[in-house]
Amino acid sequence: MKLIVFGVILWCSLFGNGSWAQNVDTTKVYNIDEVVVSAKRVQKEVIPVQTMEGPVLQRLTVHSVADALRYFSGVQIKDYGGIGGLKTVNIRAMGTQHVGVFYDGIELGNAQNGTVDLGRFSLDNMEAISLYNGQRSAIFQSAKDFGSAGSIYMTSRTPRFTDGKKYNAKVTFKTGSFGVANPSVLFEHRLGEHVSGAFSSEYMYTTGKYKFSYKKKNGYDTTEVRKNGDVRALRAEYGVFGRMNDGEWKAKAYFYDSERGYPGASVREEPGKFKHQDRQWDSNFFLQGSFLRHFSGYSLQMNAKYAYDYLHYLSDPRLDVSTMYVNNHFRQHEIYVSSANMFAILPFWNVDVSVDFQWNKLNADLVDFVYPTRYTTLGAVATALHFDRFKFQASVLGTFVHERTKVANGAADDMQEYTPTVVMAWQPFRVADFNVRAFYKRVFRMPTLNDLYYTFIGNINLEPEYTNQYNVGATYNRNFDKGVLQGLDVQVDAYYNEVSDKIIAMPTSNQFRWTMVNLGEVEIRGIDVAVQSNWRFCQHWLLDARVNYTYQKAQDFTKKESTYYGDQIPYIPWHSGSLILNGTYKSWFLNYSFIYTGKRYEASANIPENRAKEWYTSDFSLSKNFSWRKTAIRLTAEVNNIFNQQYEVVQCYPMPGTNVKFIINIEI
Repeated sequence: MKLIVFGVILWCSLFGNGSWAQNVDTTKVYNIDEVVVSAKRVQKEVIPVQTMEGPVLQRLTVHSVADALRYFSGVQIKDYGGIGGLKTVNIRAMGTQHVGVFYDGIELGNAQNGTVDLGRFSLDNMEAISLYNGQRSAIFQSAKDFGSAGSIYMTSRTPRFTDGKKYNAKVTFKTGSFGVANPSVLFEHRLGEHVSGAFSSEYMYTTGKYKFSYKKKNGYDTTEVRKNGDVRALRAEYGVFGRMNDGEWKAKAYFYDSERGYPGASVREEPGKFKHQDRQWDSNFFLQGSFLRHFSGYSLQMNAKYAYDYLHYLSDPRLDVSTMYVNNHFRQHEIYVSSANMFAILPFWNVDVSVDFQWNKLNADLVDFVYPTRYTTLGAVATALHFDRFKFQASVLGTFVHERTKVANGAADDMQEYTPTVVMAWQPFRVADFNVRAFYKRVFRMPTLNDLYYTFIGNINLEPEYTNQYNVGATYNRNFDKGVLQGLDVQVDAYYNEVSDKIIAMPTSNQFRWTMVNLGEVEIRGIDVAVQSNWRFCQHWLLDARVNYTYQKAQDFTKKESTYYGDQIPYIPWHSGSLILNGTYKSWFLNYSFIYTGKRYEASANIPENRAKEWYTSDFSLSKNFSWRKTAIRLTAEVNNIFNQQYEVVQCYPMPGTNVKFIINIEI
């Protein structure tokens, strides 16, 4: 620990100054001034949490929410290459399906495959991103919030007006490598004394073409250009926000439409033929609303949502001889309603009762498809005790699932599960802001509709995938009245996770036909460290710095007779980390970020042939703010992967080398 703290201080002393937002209580949204750093101190969170917000998100040299999450400890992003490649998140090696993704407090669901592509969520209208291990610290939440092993909360910008203004407007244009053309617009306006509206829209185009170097053992060494990585995407959303005495409400409509090419694995063809024609079309639409009101001794929160998702995937062997013909269309419908009720029993004792209902329907043009419909009811009871220096929380989540299909006897059996959580936090010393915390949580993931019903592969006899989580950690926070060091925050958490009945694909008696089975057993041990500091040099020089480090030992104990029994699971590095330095001098902003991923393996067997090289990237950005009358202008230049590192996050999906981006931002 002393070494880590010393490293932060050394980096800060050598490299200048900046602004990095602190971990905050994400039950509230805090404003951060655009020029003067005013980050909040880390709150005494019962559950491990990491947060980025405000200008920090805007200054990171990233394209999407997925890219920003790479800077959190304990996170692995599966990136299938470039701007348009599929990007999914894995927290503490438990798998993508164990991650709940929430947008403005309501979960983004995908009953078909259980994953959410975070690459399609922009940072242009994002106010904060938070990552929780386990669940949020507040018990006043929907039953859905209790159901994931880890959760990501994305909070979009809420309109705020100063100096009697009736509207805010922001226009942004980004361009650079890969033929990027990325305009966006944000318009906020008053609709009444306590009601406001906000419109946000963005268009993204990129060719997705970039050079990469590829070496094949005992084969060839070539430099080629990544092809069929183009993206055309449009996002538009409109929200209405209202305030009332002791409460608030909001409603939002969201639309996303895209066409993208999938470059495919670089080994599928010989040199000079790195040309793949797989295409995907997506359309996503949802309407959602929420209502929050506090009464004397009672609080009510209600959420509702309708979502429609369309996916068309085409793989044509007439264009790419290495593929099978696939031309599938999928349509998902979802209806979701939730009610959370919190009662203040005593000044130090709160109880929450939450009930959710969710309806999912999947249509597809697969051969012999059964057209499943899923009905899910969730009920959660939670309690929280808050004393002077001790906090205790406990909850039980009940999940009840019923499914129907259009084919007789084609549905899986009904399922019901009860999963508990226990959380404790203690401040041992009254005079020092030092806290210890621990939690136990049992979660399960339902088999997805693909797991159960995908033609020839699905298995309606699947059981849920279970996970037990154990976490012990400590936080230390201190503000300094004198000297250049203004504040220091340290978080350390050790954890142990065990995943049983893991759902995996296995070959049947026919090697060309696979099916889903409950077979996997995984044990995960790890340590997450996050150190954050704030510095002031003279009057105008400000520096924020953050260092994250993760150690993970994630072992596969599925088959005792296998040669890889006890080996590290694929794509999980033993060591990984990141560094962010964010400096401010008057109206100038400088950001340096560094990501490191250590040794890992690309397959279950930990043999030299499967070893993946460690990789690291360094990114740099410089911004300058200008003012002209009542208009604020910011110009930004970015250089990503400064040292032109040739690397792969996923085997055979090469990532871009050095690339640049230029941004102009105008606010009225």
